This record gives sequence, structure tokens and C-alpha cells, in this order.
Amino acid sequence: MSESGEGTISTIANVTQPTPGAEVLLVVATLGRRPEYLRQTLVSIRSQDVPAEVVIVAPLDAPGIHETAAEFGTRLLADPGSLTKAINLGVNEVLGAHRYVNWLNDDDLLEPGSLRATVTALEQDHAAVVAFGSCRYIDGTGRELWISKAGPWAPRVLSWGPDLIPQPGMLVRADSWRAVNGLDESYRLAFDLDLLLRLKRIGALVDVGQVVSSFRWHADSLTVDDRLTNIAESERAKRAALSPMARRLAWLWEAPVRVATRQAAKEVNRRAMRLSAG
Repeated sequence: MSESGEGTISTIANVTQPTPGAEVLLVVATLGRRPEYLRQTLVSIRSQDVPAEVVIVAPLDAPGIHETAAEFGTRLLADPGSLTKAINLGVNEVLGAHRYVNWLNDDDLLEPGSLRATVTALEQDHAAVVAFGSCRYIDGTGRELWISKAGPWAPRVLSWGPDLIPQPGMLVRADSWRAVNGLDESYRLAFDLDLLLRLKRIGALVDVGQVVSSFRWHADSLTVDDRLTNIAESERAKRAALSPMARRLAWLWEAPVRVATRQAAKEVNRRAMRLSAG
């Protein structure tokens, strides 16, 4: 989303009727610069066998954005100036009787059966506040690069190791989102990790054991473009979640985690370049 702060936060460009029976609210944040990806994102949501209420947050002058919102029957809110603000705005403006919430960027996709898997997991485990699964990394053309298999042990290392819980495709219990007051808008990149760490304090994070989303790895992805900022913010979020004693020892594992994070990114880039060359 725009870093300029432009846009009227309370502006609602269009109002649609709530999706009948929708217990899931999904916010789709976009700058409107990738209309072909945005359409794929919305199709992946509408193709689910669990109905979802969708709200798009975007600059209102983005080409074709009003037509896209009308075509897919979504609300459209004006970009408030940053990605975290956009997501919080979408949730705060629309969240009503929905039981579950998440967000997608305009280059994320839900896999078939994604919402069924995450909703079922949360319905079956009332102590769980988040359901998540594996994530398929794809290139700009949709070819598979890598599958991040988070696994049930990923929450155990979340406070000190790499963040292995893919945000696209996870689902958060709406009451838990409210309990932690949504996203911390002081973060630019690692806000999903910070959210997960705060949610982990109040409930369980459960793995559904299947691929639930795709993340598009390309040159202008924020987490690819600004890896150093992402690592610094991740360390800040993890330190905040540690006890005072553990915080003093954090330097012991932060360096190895940085190396592992960079190596994983290099491997995905290597695969992407190999596919492009082929």
C-alpha cells in the first residue's frame, strides 16, 4: 500500500450486501498495479466451498478497481496509506458476525479447499486461535518453486527461530483478533509475525496438514525486496515476546536464524532464476 499517507480512511467507495452465510472475512489489500494477479486472488477466494465476505482496500483511482470490486461483489475502501492500516481498516469497517478473519495481498492465492480445512480445524479445536497450513511458493507465471511445509512444530520455534507459519491461507478466530487489537501499525513488514506471537499468548496455533495457499515470489514482493528490514523487525517482534532473561540471551540464536533466512531466500531465488532461464 502507499507509504504517502494519502487516501481518506473512512471513505467507502461502494457498499454491497453481506455475503449470505459468510462466517469468514477476508481483506484484500492492493495498490491496483497488478490487476491480473488481483483477479486471480479473487477467483481463488470465490472458488472456495466456504463462503467468504471480501473487502478490497485500494487507491480509488487505480485503473479498473471499481469495476473489479463490482464484478466480484466486494466492498471497496480507500487506501489509508500503509499495508497494516489497510488491513486494520478493512477488518474494522466490515467485521460483524464473522467468526474468522484474515487478509490476502493481490499476489496471494488460496488453494482449493483452503477455507474448508482451516475453518474445520478451528471448529474442532476451541482452544485454537489460528489455523494454518503449508504454502506453495510460485513464480510470476504460477510455476511452483517450493512448498513451505510448516508442520505442527512451527509454533514451538516461533518465538526464537524462523517464522515457518505462512500468513497467506491461515485463518484467525475473530474474537482473538479483537482481543489482541489486530495488527500493530508500527511494523512495515513483520506485522504478521508480531500478530502470531501475540495470538500465541492466548491460544493454540494449529496446523491443518495440507497446502492451503500460494505465495507469488517476484521482484517487487515486499518481503523479497527489503529482506534486511524484515529481519530487523522480526527480531524486534520476537524479543518483545520473550521473557526478560531470554531477551538478554537472544543474540545467541539471532545470528544463525538470520543466516538460515537468507539462505532460504537465496534458494527460492535460485529456483526462480532456473525456471526463468528454462
